[in-house]
Amino acid sequence: MTRDRLRDLYATVAAALLVVAAVLVGTAIQREHGTLRVDWPPLLADWGPHVGPGTPAALVVAAAVVAYGPRVAARLPWRTLLGASWGAATAWTWSLALIDGWQRGIAVRLTTRHEYLQVIDRFQDIPATLRDFTQHILLQSPDHWPAHVAGHPPAAPLTFVLLDRVGLGGGAWAGTWCITIGASACVAVLVAVRALADEALARRAAPFLVLTPAAVWMGTSADGYFAAVAAWAVAFLALAVTGHRPRLTGLASGLLFGLTCYLSYGLTLFAVIAGTVLLLGPRRTPPLPYVLAGVTVVPLVFTLAGFDWWEAYRLLVERYYQGVGGIRPYGYWVWANLACTVLIVGLATVAGLRRTGATLLVIPAQLTARPPVDAPLPDRTPGRQGAFAGIRSALRRPVLPRAGTHGTTPDLRLALLVAAAFAAVLIADLSGMSKAETERIWLPFALWLLAACAFLTSPRAWLTAQAVLALLLNHLLMTGW
Repeated sequence: MTRDRLRDLYATVAAALLVVAAVLVGTAIQREHGTLRVDWPPLLADWGPHVGPGTPAALVVAAAVVAYGPRVAARLPWRTLLGASWGAATAWTWSLALIDGWQRGIAVRLTTRHEYLQVIDRFQDIPATLRDFTQHILLQSPDHWPAHVAGHPPAAPLTFVLLDRVGLGGGAWAGTWCITIGASACVAVLVAVRALADEALARRAAPFLVLTPAAVWMGTSADGYFAAVAAWAVAFLALAVTGHRPRLTGLASGLLFGLTCYLSYGLTLFAVIAGTVLLLGPRRTPPLPYVLAGVTVVPLVFTLAGFDWWEAYRLLVERYYQGVGGIRPYGYWVWANLACTVLIVGLATVAGLRRTGATLLVIPAQLTARPPVDAPLPDRTPGRQGAFAGIRSALRRPVLPRAGTHGTTPDLRLALLVAAAFAAVLIADLSGMSKAETERIWLPFALWLLAACAFLTSPRAWLTAQAVLALLLNHLLMTGW
């Protein structure tokens, strides 16, 4: 076994032990104090081994992706690969959801008392509802919103209101929408990785983005839909900064970033990923005016309609601590949330993150390395160009002297993108506003962590581990989302 593979094994064993600790410690806390408010910590789930109509399909999809995914991803034309990835991710998500049956897995998920479809009738007059939205966030307010509606800006429930208005009402259509749109997130990540790093890395990541354990929750919550909107915002920004129709893609990115912030307050942390994309872009003049113009559209519309985002967020924090957020212990969830993340991204991603960290370790050496004797002197011009000259130079020249994929600039670019997503997860974790239920809340960030699997060797073995984890989770547990 090579040294890299041995280190990957150490990382995955450590991650597995973290999950075991979260289960054992969490079970003890819940039995003695009942303060975790989850029945199978660190997940909101119940123990319940079962099979369902989606079981055969899930096994077939998993076997096909493990056996043929890496080879097909390497050989298909790029646009065909994007379509195939979306189709395979959709099939994987549908099959996992149907393990719980049509009713529980799809039709009723978004109709429970905490969910968005409970408030469809309260949006008969949309402008009036938006003006009055913040008056119903706190628990003591009259006709207070259900937990998920109060916990999100109004673009989240409004999505399902508009679906209802066009004749796609009810839980079945809502579930279909979330699965179909959510599955496209893997395509967005591939587009961004290709634009910012290179196509070879995107192709290597494709099977892992399809066969992700996160699909267990992508098909059962609106957060899969949120993840796709945020992912496409980043993808369009990546296209804009790399010169692919920068005006159009920059504007599209801005529009989607604005919508992202009005779907979930926590997704404002995608600013960390967006900032990294701007840093990685080779264009000297990023299309910021078009991005900023797009960003202002959605906030302007909601503000003119009478919704105050900042006031709503302030009230949400108060509502959060009025409910289970004020009961769940921070001391447990601050590390158990990370164990939960291991379950949604899988052990392959843990190994990929280990390799991401190893790749990032070369940055200090690059920034302090002496140029060759015959190299031209660096630009000492003051200002933005001179300030970033050292970093940009490091990103553009080979990272390591040895040959191979892991010694190239694209690897460093992908590592920085993945690191930005991981930083956003850590910020969300430390904030204390994500205590439990992160198996769905952090789906938008988890997709970008999966891109680290492009660094792995022996992809079929790692894909098998991903598929087994997802199948075990979905067959052994009755998930709450």
